[in-house]
Amino acid sequence: MSDATLHDAHPDPDDFAVQISDQIESFIVAVTEVAKGDEPDSAVPFLLLELSQLLLAGGRLGAHEDFVPDERYEPDVGPEPDVDELRERFAVLLEPVDIYSEVFDPYVPRSQPVACRISDDLAGIITDLRHGMAHYREGRISEALWWWQFSYLSNWGTTASAALRALQSLVAHVRLDSPLDELDGLDTDSSAGGDEELAEEAGRVMAAEIAGPLGLRSGPR
Repeated sequence: MSDATLHDAHPDPDDFAVQISDQIESFIVAVTEVAKGDEPDSAVPFLLLELSQLLLAGGRLGAHEDFVPDERYEPDVGPEPDVDELRERFAVLLEPVDIYSEVFDPYVPRSQPVACRISDDLAGIITDLRHGMAHYREGRISEALWWWQFSYLSNWGTTASAALRALQSLVAHVRLDSPLDELDGLDTDSSAGGDEELAEEAGRVMAAEIAGPLGLRSGPR
């Protein structure tokens, strides 16, 4: 029986809220620790694991019936915590492979790939999750669940899925001893118009060269 079916048959929103909030808080704490760069050799595998676990919480939110907040207008949670430092730390930590290519919506015909950054993705996800956590810690449980569900469907779910796909692809390149292809000028700065060179030069980095610094192994065991 699916998780959604279980909750429909035996509604227990308090337990559900606790489980979701625990998963989200665990992600925030873990990713913030990774950003410190104390263990760069395990950064990519750890982020792959954390995003996979977060998307389990997102899947449960997406499968659940719509949450309805108690109040008509969202209560003020105060200023959003600054995530610029976290973004910059990840940009440095993941410099050779930070930029990747992603199709924004796979159901839009002839969609063109766009350039994204894992560092931007992680900062955006953390921002969305912290916003809901602020409500949760103030005791506004229905508001927190509504926000996490809404933002999962509208923003952080897509972002986390894209970042996870990029990290999974990176791990596959390394484990299967497959070089990374040249990115041919891929950059997230749309104003550059493709004329500027990719700052990170990720396109020519070989899997064997990034395996050590990013905590990945190539070749058979």
